[in-house]
Amino acid sequence: MEKWDIYDIDRIKTGKTIERGAAFPEGAYHIVVHICLFNEDGDMLIQQRQPFKEGWSNMWDVTVGGSATSGDTSQQAAARELFEELGYEFDFSNIRPHLTINFGEGFDDFYLIESEVDLEKLQLQAEEVQRVKWASKEEILEMQERGEFIPYYKSLIELVFAMRQRFGAHSRE
Repeated sequence: MEKWDIYDIDRIKTGKTIERGAAFPEGAYHIVVHICLFNEDGDMLIQQRQPFKEGWSNMWDVTVGGSATSGDTSQQAAARELFEELGYEFDFSNIRPHLTINFGEGFDDFYLIESEVDLEKLQLQAEEVQRVKWASKEEILEMQERGEFIPYYKSLIELVFAMRQRFGAHSRE
């Protein structure tokens, strides 16, 4: 059974763990990572979830996402998820998430990576991913309107495209 480290509201590890699927006690949080890979044209690599995958089956999603397992840092979880789901190795050791969004049971860390990826060389995890492709912001927003893409906030999709080559909350232009 998969275990997750529990963090407090200040994102400090409590030394406790929780099994995936268990109810979270009050004040317990865990880390979820999302990796958005972009190519030099500014398109995002997106994946289509398997039809038998629980939660948003058959829908398109950002490049990769998943929970940090017990003992993982956010960066280790990002590297593991990217390799497990797509067979793509990337060193996250000196990278911070571009943004973190709080949700009911945890922290969503978003990593925005620019890397040229040959789709033919990826090894898709059969249990999770049925296919991948490059998509522009406009294509993703259209897919959302048709109900084909996980219903992230439209503004979040726009934000990750706007922030893909920079950190911070404002442009320096």
